[in-house]
Amino acid sequence: MWLAFYNPTATGDVLLLTRDSNSTSAKSFERKGDVAVVRPAHQEEIVSVNIFNASQYLDLSETGQVLLSNEQLKTINELISKTDYEAEVKVDATPKFVVGYVESCDPVEDSDHLSLTQTNVGDTTLQIVCGAKNIRQGLHVLVARPGAVMPSGLIIWPSELRGVPSYGMVCSTRELQLEGVGNTEGIWELPDHFEPGTPLDEVIAQLN
Repeated sequence: MWLAFYNPTATGDVLLLTRDSNSTSAKSFERKGDVAVVRPAHQEEIVSVNIFNASQYLDLSETGQVLLSNEQLKTINELISKTDYEAEVKVDATPKFVVGYVESCDPVEDSDHLSLTQTNVGDTTLQIVCGAKNIRQGLHVLVARPGAVMPSGLIIWPSELRGVPSYGMVCSTRELQLEGVGNTEGIWELPDHFEPGTPLDEVIAQLN
């Protein structure tokens, strides 16, 4: 899963593409023309691509996270192909902030505050570790799926907490910067009528 970012004020005319969840590990960098690639040290797999002079190739009206069109993806992959780098950028356009239903909630072993949930998000059930005090079975919540970019800029990747795999994040209104919609302590507890998988924008529209 690739994510795209463009902020000409901060980074210049560079489109940043990444699928790398380990931003602190050692990396190797290589550039050919306007295409630069990043690999984990001593590995061949490309985990990030930078397109320099991006506005010469793409019409980029958004700043921050960019939701690439099929035509933009085609252009990007053609640029990469011309350099002989072996990488194909693909994106997942499905909503990343959706309603979830907590099917089960159990304490994480050797933790005094973490809970292990199985949370239905419509098309699948995600295992998510949550530290909120008000998490419990039977809640309708707002889930940030892997690939979501939080308002703070934090990217949600699959991770581990206390050695337990976690595939998403159960969100509070504060984390979503939506205190005016439903300012509750802990995670956002949604009304029961919302179906798992309902996108965040539809939730906000119904609550306003």
